[in-house]
Order: sequence, then structure tokens, then C-alpha cells
Amino acid sequence: MNFNRRFVSVAALAATLFVSASAFAANPDVGGSPMLEEKNIIENALNSKDHTTLVAAVKAAGLVDVLQGKGPFTVFAPTNEAFAALPAGTVDSLLKPENKDKLVKILTCHVIPAAAMAADVTKMAMADGGTHEVTTVGGCKLKLSVKDNMVMIADENGGTAMVTIADVKQSNGVIHVIDHVLLPKM
Repeated sequence: MNFNRRFVSVAALAATLFVSASAFAANPDVGGSPMLEEKNIIENALNSKDHTTLVAAVKAAGLVDVLQGKGPFTVFAPTNEAFAALPAGTVDSLLKPENKDKLVKILTCHVIPAAAMAADVTKMAMADGGTHEVTTVGGCKLKLSVKDNMVMIADENGGTAMVTIADVKQSNGVIHVIDHVLLPKM
């Protein structure tokens, strides 16, 4: 009887540890670097080789302090390749001081004032018949959906981005890496 009680206790402890360990799965690497949950969005983005253009744009727009703030935020983070796919000269033009307002509008259209994991987005989209609309910090309306188990984001112009790396937890929210820049109606 004593043996059975100990066996059950050990089995329960092992099951608890297994569930706990899976609940704290490591963040995915982004841009060849580990993304640490205890760091904020900016601290982690600075380490990603795939997001140097985004970091330069955030600095030029004066949004560093905002994205280091308490949050929570969900940031759809376009890669360098996503920015490079814009028409030639677009990024250079946006980084000029005289285009700061336009740059701020574009960047804040990639930020939702909540922490939304991919599973949350999937549930919201399913509950809304396949597409869930959200309003970004910049006032843009994005349409979130799921296709072939991948989160998709449609911008106000009908452009679509796919989440390529989901659920990168931050101390002040979550980042989802995307393959296209989302553009507001201007």
C-alpha cells in the first residue's frame, strides 16, 4: 500500500513536470538569435539579423520608447526581405525626416494593443466565421484569418502577409514575424 501511494505521487509529479515543461517551451530563434521572454520587443528585435530594416524604421519614427513600454503589444514584424519587396526607393524615402508621419502610420499599423498568440487569433477568426477584424495602434483595420494552419493578415489595401514565425513571447507582448509589409490606406 505504501509503495502504491509513493508510485502514484511520483507519477503525478512526473506528469506535472511534463505539463509545466511544455507550457514553458523555449521561444523560437529569430534572425539567427534567441528571443528571450524577459526582454522587451525592442531588446529582442535588435538581436535579429532579419529585422535590421524594421529596427532602423522604428528608430527613425521615434517609436523605440513606445515599443519598450509596458504593453501588452502584438507586433507583426516584417523581415528585411519584406521591406525589400516594396517598390524601389520606398524604404529610403520613408526614413527621411520629412516622411516621419507616414512612417509612423505604417509602423503603428503593425501593432495591436494586446498580446494575441496564434491560437488566440485562430479562435477569434473561427468565432467570426473565418476572419477577425482588429484595429491597430495606428487606427488601421486588419483582417486576421487562418489558412492551412498559418495566420494570415490582410491590410486595408488588400495586401496579405503570412506569419512565418509565430508566438515569439516578449516581456511586453508577442511578436509574429511576417513576410510582407502591411500598408494603411493613405
